[in-house]
This record gives sequence, C-alpha cells and structure tokens, in this order.
Amino acid sequence: MVPLDKLARITERFEYLEARLSAGQGDLAAQGREYADLKPVVARIAAYRQLLSDIDAAEAMLADPEMRELAEEELPDLRERVPELEQSLRLALLPKDAADARPAILEIRPGTGGEEAALFAGDLLRMYQRHAEAKGWRFEIVELAESELGGIREVVARIEGDGVFARLKYESGVHRVQRVPETESGGRIHTSAATVAVLPEAEEVDVDIPAADIRVDTMRASGAGGQHVNTTDSAVRITHVPTGIVVTSSEKSQHQNRAIAMQILRAKLYDMARERAANERAADRKAQIGTGDRSERIRTYNFPQGRMTDHRIGLTLYRLGEIMGGDLDELIDALISEDQAAKLAAQGV
Repeated sequence: MVPLDKLARITERFEYLEARLSAGQGDLAAQGREYADLKPVVARIAAYRQLLSDIDAAEAMLADPEMRELAEEELPDLRERVPELEQSLRLALLPKDAADARPAILEIRPGTGGEEAALFAGDLLRMYQRHAEAKGWRFEIVELAESELGGIREVVARIEGDGVFARLKYESGVHRVQRVPETESGGRIHTSAATVAVLPEAEEVDVDIPAADIRVDTMRASGAGGQHVNTTDSAVRITHVPTGIVVTSSEKSQHQNRAIAMQILRAKLYDMARERAANERAADRKAQIGTGDRSERIRTYNFPQGRMTDHRIGLTLYRLGEIMGGDLDELIDALISEDQAAKLAAQGV
C-alpha cells in the first residue's frame, strides 16, 4: 500500500506550484522545473485514487441485489490493476538524481591494448554519436586527439537533449573488446579496453572556481590528420591547482576555448563533489548500478560471437552489430530497471 498521506503532500505541493506559476510569483524557472517533474507523478496519483474510489463503489454495490452481479464482474479487474499502479507510484516516488535533466560531458580514452584500444575508442565514439542522433540529441565534439591509424587518443564531447545524463550515466566505466584487430595478421583474437566517463554538466552556480585556483596556458593546437590543427596559439589549457585537473580545448577561438575548458572543469569538479556525497551514503552507493567507479569493468563486446555482456546486471545480448550502430535502448532500459529495483529494495519496498 502506498502511503496516502505522502501522496496528499505531493498533490498539495503541485497545486501550490501551479498557483504560484499562474500568478507569476517566485522563481519561475525553478518552480517550473519542479512543476514539470511533479506533473506525471500527480497524474499517477489521480489514477490511483480513482481506482481506489472505483473499488469502494463496486464493493458498496455488492449490498444491492440489483447491482451485485455487475459489481462481481468489475471487482476482479479493478483489484488486478492495484499492484501495477502501486508499483508505478513507488518508482515515481524514488528520490530523483538532481543531475538527471542536465546535458552530459562524455570522455573516452583508450586503455590497455595499444593501437587496437585506440581504434575501439573510436568505435565507442561512433556508437554514442549514432545513439544521440537516433534520440534527437545534440552531439558536439569539444576536444579530439586521433591516433595515426584513425583511432582515438582522447575525445571529449558535450551531449544535450531530453534525459541525456539520466540515460547515459550508466555508461561510465571500462569497456572491454574481444576481436581480431585490424593490425593483427595472424587472425588471433585480442582483448583491449577503453574507459568511458559520463559527467553531468555543471553550471557556474554549482561550482565556485576562484581565479587564484586556476592556471591558464595558451598553446598551438595539434592532432593527427589535421584535426583541430591551427597555426596560432589559440588552444587553451586550464590547470586547476588544488586538484591537479587539467583540461584543454583546441577550437579556433581562444575566447571560446577558455569558455569550453571552464565548462569541462566545472563538470569534473561537480562530479567529484557528487562522488564524495555518494561515498558518504554507503547504502545509497550500493543501490546504484555502477554509475560512479570509473575503474569498474562494466561491459564486454565480443565480436567473433556477436555478443555484448553487461557484467553489472548479467545481461547478454547477441546483437552486437545493432548495439555498435547506436541501438542502446534495450541495454539502458535494463540498467535503469535494475537500478530502480535495487533502490526499492534498499528502501525496504
């Protein structure tokens, strides 16, 4: 049974926000976001209350000889819908990640495996680009360093759209590939890896970075194959002195590069603060599906067998071609469902 007093408080809050927005009072942007978040929850609450009311009415009809037969027909169907609606409400009432609605900063770097790891990092980049295109998200490469054979030494991208971080945050970790590399003449299967990090974009109000804490250097951009290469000192490297974090941007405009580099730095510092908070909540940490530990091996892509295995939830899919082509919805939906189940279990629901 979902606590009705909690549902009443949520409905009251929704109605209060609705009145404030109609009157143009308060912080309209913040209230608008909260109102939008609560709207689908309140719709489910209304459906749940209506269902309970229909059940009460049908049970009352049992005492009426003329209506008893109709009530006996309706009650089983009505009662059968209760568990499904209650579960839907429990999921809707789970604590929200404040960063879910934000754009995401995606970083991909090759791990063990040399040039093959760099090529695999390039494959992962194309996989996320295609997925973003299918979802209607905006995918913008911020920094790209290519290898001699067309792989990726490092790439940073910004992804913006509906529910970007909420869905991509499960991608952080070590991705392992098993296949015959293009550089292998003997046909032997090699194992290599790439590391993916997905960070929520931070706003200036989230992270205060004093000017004294950063060192800004300008330099000439460089990269294989002419990518992001120019002949002026427009590239910007920003070092955050307290943490040692270094970020770079190599677009054509030095002013734009500084803004982009600060954007990435804020995202990294914001992510560090989120991780510290998560570590302080050990129980909550255990209820997450690998959204924090960058060193965790989360997935294996086996090309000879055409399969992908996500080790966190034990899911194996034999449709590797579609997955590498950006069709990640089945996988991400399974990760979200498992994460929600773990959080419900942690709450004793």
